[in-house]
Parts: sequence; structure tokens; C-alpha cells
Amino acid sequence: MQAADRPLPTSDIEAGVASLLDAAAASSVGSYLSLNTPDMFVLASRGVYRLHLDHVLGLQPDLPPVGASASDESFHCGQTCLFHMDCFDWFRAQPDCSVHAIVTDPPYGLHEYTPEQQSKLRLGQGGVWRIPPSFDGHERSPLPRFTTLTPDQLDELRSFFYAWARCVLPKLVPGGNVVMASNPLLSHIVSMALSDAGLERRGEMIRLVMTMRGGDRPKAAHEEFAGVSVMPRSMWEPWLIYRKPLDGRVQDNLRKWKTGGFRRPSADRPFGDVVRSAPTRPSERQIAPHPSLKPQAFMRQIVRGVLPLGEGIVVDPFAGAGSTLAAAEAVGYASVGAEKDQQYYDMACAAIPCLARLTVESHEGDL
Repeated sequence: MQAADRPLPTSDIEAGVASLLDAAAASSVGSYLSLNTPDMFVLASRGVYRLHLDHVLGLQPDLPPVGASASDESFHCGQTCLFHMDCFDWFRAQPDCSVHAIVTDPPYGLHEYTPEQQSKLRLGQGGVWRIPPSFDGHERSPLPRFTTLTPDQLDELRSFFYAWARCVLPKLVPGGNVVMASNPLLSHIVSMALSDAGLERRGEMIRLVMTMRGGDRPKAAHEEFAGVSVMPRSMWEPWLIYRKPLDGRVQDNLRKWKTGGFRRPSADRPFGDVVRSAPTRPSERQIAPHPSLKPQAFMRQIVRGVLPLGEGIVVDPFAGAGSTLAAAEAVGYASVGAEKDQQYYDMACAAIPCLARLTVESHEGDL
């Protein structure tokens, strides 16, 4: 039901249950829907239900019809357009086969990006965000607590990305790349959701970067177990690589859709899956103080590579502070983003032109 783009009659729901689990009596399915209405399911008409997305996924329950906009608020800069709206709404309003590539750093801890937790973060109260202590006079950026996600939150994460990928799949052109940031603890959950939804796994890219995650001694026993690290200190970041299945051979797809591979950095060097990257520079964080801002030196390499012929539209459905869109603008690509958080949207509107104008060093190339 999450993947459906319309309300479903009980007969379709029963068929879906049978395909995923096993045959169930029609009365059992109907009773379940009735007992959970309206908390989980909305009766759209007699015998026809839709999912109450506000309850299950934290989305707005009243989605606009295809072709409509959930918000008149948008920002334009060069070839870049950013919408203040939920990405599910935006994708539903797009024609099929209109997106050539997706590059994004999604909220892979959904609870952290609820309004309540974002409010705590912005007030400096932390909530589920970990606020590291200052070190050598430098304040550290807040970090999400991925190690404390409950089994229910992990299930919610998988359901979210399965629904997201099912929504995205028809909008991508055949061969369109999806490159998505993740982390070592959760990448397998997101990856399985994307595969189950019909996207084709094409590997994984490693961003070599020293972060503040991991390496800590046992909490409240750091002196007793001074020689122990609870988890390895994180020195890399996984980026999942998927694409929509091709239309014929790679050469056929490239001729027809301009997609189906990655743009080479140079004639003698292929696009690589291990990329050196320094942490985001303080000068960029001053422009866009987002807790998970990625550096332009890294983002420009990735964004340039996802359009094999340098043609098409790059989309960031979780735009945040706009680092992907700024990178696209810097390398001369058209791009579109969606961001539903008002503060991050406002931040991105101010940051995108400034980030795009930055001169970045190129020594952080792939291996």
C-alpha cells in the first residue's frame, strides 16, 4: 500500500498480502483494515482504502494529485531549482522517465528529523542527537545516535525507503543512477529496501574520511577498560549505488536516454568507487551549518560522474542545505531539489549560490 499511487480496493490488498506472505481469508484482511481505521488506514470510499501516511511514515496524509504542487515556495539559481515540499509529493507530480540521476544524503535515522527532535537539536538540548564535547577550542557538530535505533525504528526505516524507491522508480529514466549516502550500521537495511523495490544494485562507493563516530571507550567505565574501543573508529562512509534497469544494451540506453553508466574523470581514468575526502571545511559549514553537510570537493566529483554524457537532470530529494544542488551548479548541470524542513530550506536558498562559487582543491581525487 505504501508503494501504491492510488487508494486500493480490498481485493488488491488481499492479493498483495498473498504475494508477500500467504493466502489470507478475505474476512481477515477486511477486519484488520477496519480495526486499524483511521489510525493506520483511511477509508477512501466503500471497500477502498489508502494508508494513513502521517501515522506510518510521518508524511502529510493528504497528498496532492499528480501535476499539483504542495507548495508555491521555490528557489531558483542558475540551472538549479529547489522546492519547499516533501519529496514524495514532488515525485508524484513529475512525469514518468523525467529524472536522469539522484544524488542524496537521506535522513537514515527518521526519528532524528521529526519536528520534535529537530527543535531539541536547534535549542541545543540534544534529544536523540549526540552533542560531542568541545575539543581544542573547537565545537563539534551534533551526531545522530544510529546505535540506539529500536527494532521498530529499523523496520520503519526499511518501509520508508521501500516506499520511497517504489515512488521514484517510474520517474527515473532507464539506466538512471541513484547514489545515496549511508553509514556502516544501516546501509544493509536501506540497500535491501531499494533492491526489493526494483532498483538494480551496481555496487557501493567508499568515501574515505575520518569522522567522529566510534572509537569510544565503554561509557561510565572508560578508566576500567582503557584499552577497549566499543566500536571501530569510523574512517569511511558507504554510498549505495543503484540504477533503474536498462532499456536494452548499455549502448542502446546511452543513445536513447543518455544514461547507463558513469562519466569518466578523464580519458585515461575511470570513475572509481573509492574516493578520498577531507571532512567538510569550516568555511563551508559557516555558509551552511547543517549537521550532515558534505564537502563540495567530494560532492562535485560524485555529481559530475552520475550523468555519463553530461546531459540530464540531477535530483536531490532530501536537499538539506543544498550541497548536491550547489555541486551540480558548479559543474554546469541542471538540478532540482526538495526539502520539507523550513529552516533547512531557508538555509539552502542562501547557501547554494555561495557554495557553488567556492573554489575547491582537486587533490582529494579517487584512488
